Amino acid sequence: MKCRTIWLIAVFTFGFLVAPLAAEAQPPTKVYRIGWLRPDSPPLSPESFPPQEAFRQRLRELGYVEGQNLVIESRYAEGSEERLPALAAELVRLKVDVIVAPGTAAILAAQHATRTIPTVMTGANDPAGQGLVASLARPGGNTTGLSNLGVELPGKRLELLKETVPQSTRIAVLGNPADPAYEPALHTVTVAAQTLGLHLHVVELRRAEELDTAFAAMTRAGVDGLLVLGEPQLTDRLHRRIVDLATQSRLPAMYDWRYYVDAGGLMSYGASLIDKYRRAAEYVDKILKGAKPADLPVEQPTKFELVINLKTAKALGLTIPPSVLFQADEVLQ
Repeated sequence: MKCRTIWLIAVFTFGFLVAPLAAEAQPPTKVYRIGWLRPDSPPLSPESFPPQEAFRQRLRELGYVEGQNLVIESRYAEGSEERLPALAAELVRLKVDVIVAPGTAAILAAQHATRTIPTVMTGANDPAGQGLVASLARPGGNTTGLSNLGVELPGKRLELLKETVPQSTRIAVLGNPADPAYEPALHTVTVAAQTLGLHLHVVELRRAEELDTAFAAMTRAGVDGLLVLGEPQLTDRLHRRIVDLATQSRLPAMYDWRYYVDAGGLMSYGASLIDKYRRAAEYVDKILKGAKPADLPVEQPTKFELVINLKTAKALGLTIPPSVLFQADEVLQ
């Protein structure tokens, strides 16, 4: 009995001595760092830019918890494209594991800053055509992610706008010529306009200060509607002001992203941003688990949304044709 007691004491003593050593031997939890590089301004709240929250939510579902095993380093250019290279270089110095970027300018800035840290595109209008990747199927290099189909969709948006305002003959097109996708998108719209029998009034927007002048030019031209060629550097950043001016000018307007409609715009048609940012989080997860960007094909969107704001239509004195309402994925009352 005495021997058994001595043996138990020895076992417990050994256990107490070994336990701290075993705890110390456990490898620390890996903390991943994601660089969030954007040309626009920080959202005022999660509700003001739901896709960003969708990105974070999907990461949480995949096991990444901010403050535990994840840090997101956010850098915003505040609408100044010239700041992007310095911000990208800052993320590289922080040794982030992956950079997430939307739009050609931000993606190029990340690529110029590093050829080794993976970059995930949340959207590029023509990634292969713009040289961001070697091809959609085999991106090569350190960049992959999602395409916007931004060059093809403006023609469809013009078609929907014409169907919504059948009597229209002259449509204004607002865009930023500094955007690499501007010229190919404008070409697509021009071809569509010829098919639809529409005359285009092209208004270039290079700086935020030109916005009021741009709408004054549309009014003088007597346009019947407005098509906005969205891009993150300028027009998307000014989306609330653009929506307000379109309403004040009583112009039925078509936009690419639904957050224009959430802000009071008439209608939008484009890929689901929520879906895209969730998919971007999945790309990040694959890369953090060892996948090489060069081997991950670039995805093109498969889910598109036509969103219509009936309250805005009423304010414009516009009745949305049943044929357009039938195509809508969501109608805001």
